[in-house]
Amino acid sequence: MKGRDKMTIKIAIVNSSSFGKYFPSHMDRLKKLGEVDRFEFSKDIRGKELAEKLMGYSIIIASVTAQYDREFFEKKDKTLLIARHGIGYNNIDIGAATEKGTFVTIVDAIVEREAVAENAIALLTSVIRQVGLAWRKVREGKWEERAKLIGYEIKGKTVGIIGFGNIGSRVGEILKYGFNTKLIAYDPYLSSEEIIKRGAEPVSLEELLKNSDIISLNAFVDENSYHILSDKEFSLMKKGVFIVNTARGELIDEKSLIKALDEGIVAGLGIDVVEGEPIDQHHPLLAYKNVIITPHISAYTYECLSGMGDKVVSDVEKVVKGENPDNVVNKELLK
Repeated sequence: MKGRDKMTIKIAIVNSSSFGKYFPSHMDRLKKLGEVDRFEFSKDIRGKELAEKLMGYSIIIASVTAQYDREFFEKKDKTLLIARHGIGYNNIDIGAATEKGTFVTIVDAIVEREAVAENAIALLTSVIRQVGLAWRKVREGKWEERAKLIGYEIKGKTVGIIGFGNIGSRVGEILKYGFNTKLIAYDPYLSSEEIIKRGAEPVSLEELLKNSDIISLNAFVDENSYHILSDKEFSLMKKGVFIVNTARGELIDEKSLIKALDEGIVAGLGIDVVEGEPIDQHHPLLAYKNVIITPHISAYTYECLSGMGDKVVSDVEKVVKGENPDNVVNKELLK
């Protein structure tokens, strides 16, 4: 197939806080292909409104928002590619995209592996040793209160990983071999043999909740994992558990989490994702001294953003040439 006419190609970068901002070469490569425009929309924009704003753009570089639902694809003109600048795609209706003939691609999971796993460890060590609270005490001139800031050691603890795929298994490696923890894992999409091969003891979700001193959430969100931690699950946990979430905020029922914090079931929480994000300074979780929240920055390393940008631009270049892009979600469209 011959490459497409450059003048017909319009590329939209939607709601991305990082793509093209740190590595100018990514933008330079896109501009050789056609017209490139950047858009900032409401995170909840969807359907006809989103379609009308992106009319004429045959390639979209997408973030975790906006919402590319069925109505969007029904109202939108021809869209060759939606390239996710990330590994999740739950804001895109894959069935509708496939019917429309629109490739949906994601970044190879390995690109984000180290960055996200390392941030999970950073959040855990920060919350388990009260780093944020200690720093605030120093800034407030309350050095003498240091004796109140007693933390825990990670060594010897039982760590439960929910979602033992690409990133979860790396979190497990670091904690098992770097901190000498006991590692257990729950992942309904992996066989027991595969979980053992990756270094953990396979357990049921109930077993994990009952036995873990530390829980790391590294699962994707679907109809089975949405609010996988709710009232029932928190009631099964040891009192004084530490929880880290660098996957998706929708994995945790916020009301149940707040109740568990109030009751002392959760001793500390380190999260990079919040349901309904972005949040403002009035969010209820910010009232807790034993909670650390970072603004969805787990993939924000120079190494990771470079790799993510390379992948997205490569997908665009291939589609413009009439070739198949890489790591296509809706593989039915591959020719």
